[in-house]
Amino acid sequence: MNDDKIDSAIPIAIKIENIFKDIGSQKILRGINLEIMSGETMVLTGSSGGGKSVILKHITGLMKPDKGKVIINGTNICNLNERSLADIRRTVGVLFQSGALFDSMTVGQNVAFPLRERGEKNYDILVQKVTESLSLVGLEDHIDKMPSALSGGMRKRVALARAMIARPKIILYDEPTAGLDPVSTGSIDSLIMEMQKNYGITSVVITHDMKSAKTIADRIAFLRKGSVYFCGTPEEFEKSTDPVIRNFINGDPIAET
Repeated sequence: MNDDKIDSAIPIAIKIENIFKDIGSQKILRGINLEIMSGETMVLTGSSGGGKSVILKHITGLMKPDKGKVIINGTNICNLNERSLADIRRTVGVLFQSGALFDSMTVGQNVAFPLRERGEKNYDILVQKVTESLSLVGLEDHIDKMPSALSGGMRKRVALARAMIARPKIILYDEPTAGLDPVSTGSIDSLIMEMQKNYGITSVVITHDMKSAKTIADRIAFLRKGSVYFCGTPEEFEKSTDPVIRNFINGDPIAET
């Protein structure tokens, strides 16, 4: 990691400290070390199977490392009980690759779901918060529509509204622009940057879209063989002469050595 690029006055939102994870006979994570600063957008990229999605599952506590620590806003979550872990999860929003909307629920019901799960029953409060959250993504007029009536880009925006409704400190994005046309991709990229600028959201974004990565990232972490091969600014990544990184950027096969 390029420590000279980090402002020591900014607190660390997420610290991944030497984590290892095996799944069956596969060694997925092999000593991951990564510090993500509060309010930063960190892009995770690299070849498929490098451990990117597994890292997101560790940040949410859905997986626990075989070794190492995952520290969220100063708390090591690896040994927390379910109740304490639930408190941490309330500070983390997730936008899944598919959007993961409930087909049987309206847009408004989908967005309200996290608040209902946390016990909010006041209808007026739910409507207010849902409308506010949909307004952030420009879809307040679609509150009563079903997901099937929306385009792929609109469904992703609804999913972002749902992730934002509880005003999390951290949002995790799993391939947020996958399968979208260039206009929808630009819209999602703009929303990620707006969440950072207007609300100080810390974002962790998995993407293979290098144009999107260069647009939104403060730093890019390139994962290879279960470890952080490179971490630096988009400019440093783009200008790297390392043959592995050059091959990845150019879409050429990466020799496994």
